[in-house]
Amino acid sequence: MATGYKKARTKPRPEPEPFEAEPTWEIARLFPPQGMWSEEEFFALPNNHRIEFSNGRLEFLPTPTIYHQLILQFLYEELKAFVKARKLGIVVLTGYKVRVQRRMYREPDILFISAKHMSGTGKQYCKKADLVIEIVSEENRPHDITKKRGEYERGGIPECWIVDPEKETITVLVLKPRKKTYAEHGVFAKGDRATSKLLPGFSVDVTTAVTQKPELPE
Repeated sequence: MATGYKKARTKPRPEPEPFEAEPTWEIARLFPPQGMWSEEEFFALPNNHRIEFSNGRLEFLPTPTIYHQLILQFLYEELKAFVKARKLGIVVLTGYKVRVQRRMYREPDILFISAKHMSGTGKQYCKKADLVIEIVSEENRPHDITKKRGEYERGGIPECWIVDPEKETITVLVLKPRKKTYAEHGVFAKGDRATSKLLPGFSVDVTTAVTQKPELPE
């Protein structure tokens, strides 16, 4: 049945004008410039970001992948079970910092603090860690492998594990106390068990560690 009604033609919507978003400079100016941050200002920041502090500068860590987090969880559970059973100290996940030298704080993926160093454990950071574990991030390889290794050396941390998912290896470094340099205790590949010199009897299956992946429900 004719109604005499004609459907109106819809005109295409105009494309929005392109524009370049600007940072909110007014907020940025409330904070110190890079290189001018104090330790007090750094620790006053909200704690929901992965940020390290180096000589007045903020260094932002990349967001971890699911594979990174599963490797982290596996290693944490292995080390925590070993330490707890022997009442050796505490094992702490990423988010807690260690002071490696004056005006420098790093955030290992995992750190072990022995009972004898517990007195240096504060609310936001510890003054001494005995063992640190770094899981190499795809986006941050030089930072994780080279830069932080050197800082842990100079900070006198006795043992450092570098877990490299890309190369599927775990490198265990032990400190030469007089020289404050690391020597390789071992570079362990798939099929090996990575062992600790600091914690005799503690070892991890490398294959299991570096091949962690989400388990699908059956």
